[in-house]
Amino acid sequence: MQTNVCSKPKGVQSVDVAAQPGRGIGRDIGRGEAVEHELDAFISKRHEQRVKTEGERQALEAWQESERQYAERRREENRLAWCDYFERLSACLRARAEEYDQRAQTLMETDQAKGAA
Repeated sequence: MQTNVCSKPKGVQSVDVAAQPGRGIGRDIGRGEAVEHELDAFISKRHEQRVKTEGERQALEAWQESERQYAERRREENRLAWCDYFERLSACLRARAEEYDQRAQTLMETDQAKGAA
């Protein structure tokens, strides 16, 4: 007869949690919280050191300056495009006004020629 040696590893005991309700309530978790606080302080300290040595702020400021320059260049391109549009529109409207003036002049001349005849 073979026994299954993998079904239960040596040295491991099973604990029926349902049979022992409230078992973890009396444990002191203060040490765990103290360790967590120490880790947070260590991580914050290392982060501050890294920022000072690697210049994270400088990279951020350079990126922000790049974004500002891009936005300024884009605004200037848009302004020039609108100026160009209004110049073309103005030229078109002037040409239309001259055309209407010529038509009006032609009509006035034909009316005068009819009245003189």
